[in-house]
Amino acid sequence: MSFTIKVPATSANIGPGFDVVGLSLSLHLTLTVTPSPDACHANTPLAYKPPELTYSGEGADDVPLNPYKNLTTRVALYVLRCHNISLFPSHIKIHAHNEIPFGRGLGSSGAAVIAGVLLGNEVGKLNLPVERLLDFALMVERHPDNVTAALVGGFVGSYLRELDEKHTAAASVPLSEVLPEYPPDAGESWGLNPPVPPHGIGHYVQFGWSPEIKAVAIIPRFELSTAKARDVLPEQYSRKDLVFNLQRLAVLTTALAQNPPDPDLIYEAMKDRIHQPYRKTLIPGLPEVTSEILPSTHPGLLGICLSGAGPTILALATTGFEAIAEDARKIFLSKGIEVDWKLLQVVGGSKVVKH
Repeated sequence: MSFTIKVPATSANIGPGFDVVGLSLSLHLTLTVTPSPDACHANTPLAYKPPELTYSGEGADDVPLNPYKNLTTRVALYVLRCHNISLFPSHIKIHAHNEIPFGRGLGSSGAAVIAGVLLGNEVGKLNLPVERLLDFALMVERHPDNVTAALVGGFVGSYLRELDEKHTAAASVPLSEVLPEYPPDAGESWGLNPPVPPHGIGHYVQFGWSPEIKAVAIIPRFELSTAKARDVLPEQYSRKDLVFNLQRLAVLTTALAQNPPDPDLIYEAMKDRIHQPYRKTLIPGLPEVTSEILPSTHPGLLGICLSGAGPTILALATTGFEAIAEDARKIFLSKGIEVDWKLLQVVGGSKVVKH
C-alpha cells in the first residue's frame, strides 16, 4: 500500500458568489502513504498498529499527530466505518506536507477533509465515484463551495440538496456524531455505526476559465476563523442587495471564461454586498484595497475580492501581478499589517497517484 494524494487550495465566493462558487489554486496538501518498514520486513503476523502520522509545512507545529485526533485521518476513519471497516490498515505511515496557510481563507480545512475522504477510499479499496466522495465530504464540511472545488478542480458552482426529508435530516446531523472525539485506544468495537450520508447531497457544475487569468493571493499575517467571519453577517438581506449579487454572479460565471477577459465587465461583476461589507471590520485595509486598486490604475487587473472568509485578498489579473501585490502590501502596511503574496494558477482537482 503506497500512494500519494494531492489536494489543491481553494478560494470561495469570488465576490458575489457567497457559498456558491469556488476556485482551485496551486497550493497543495499532499499525503504520502507507505507501509511501515517493520511491516515490510516482518516474517510473522504483527500486532495491530495504528497509522504513524507525520506533518511538515504550514501548520506543522499545530496539527495533532494522533490519527484519532487529526482532522484528515478522522475523516478517513469515518468513511471506513460507514463501510463496515472498523480500523485503518495496520502498520502504515502517512506523511502530510502542507502548502496552504491555516485560517487565511484559502480552504485549508476543506483540503484536509477531501484528503481524508480520498485516504479512506484508498486504504479501504472502496472505489467510490466522485459524487459519492462529495457526499462524505459534505457530511463533514456543510458548505459545498470549497470542498467541491478541491475535489473536482477549476472554477466550480455547487449547491446542497435539502428539499426532502431525507436530505434535510442528513444536513442536520450534528458534526459531533459524524466526527466524534475518538479515544486514543479506540478499537474495533468503538464507533462502528456513524451516520451514513444519503446519496446526492451536493451537486455541481464546472464553469469555463480563461487560461490567461492568474490569481494574486495577498495574505495578511494573521488568522481569521470562518466562524468569526460568519458571526458578523446579518440573518436577513434586502431584496436590493440580493439582486445586486445575483446579477453580477450570472455575468461573472461566463465572463471569466471569455478570451480575452474584459476588465470592465469582470471588475464590476466581482463586487459584493452579501459578505464583504460586513467583514471589513475584521480586516483592516480591505475597503481600501478593494476600492483603490482598479483596472484603470493597475493594467492587467480584472477584479479583486476577499478570498473565502478572509483575510486573504484575491486579485484576478492577466499581467501586472507584482504592482498589484506591492500596492496592496503598502495599504495593509499603513494599517500596521504585514502581508505575504503569491502568484497562483487555477489548477485541476485532487489526484491519487499509486507508487
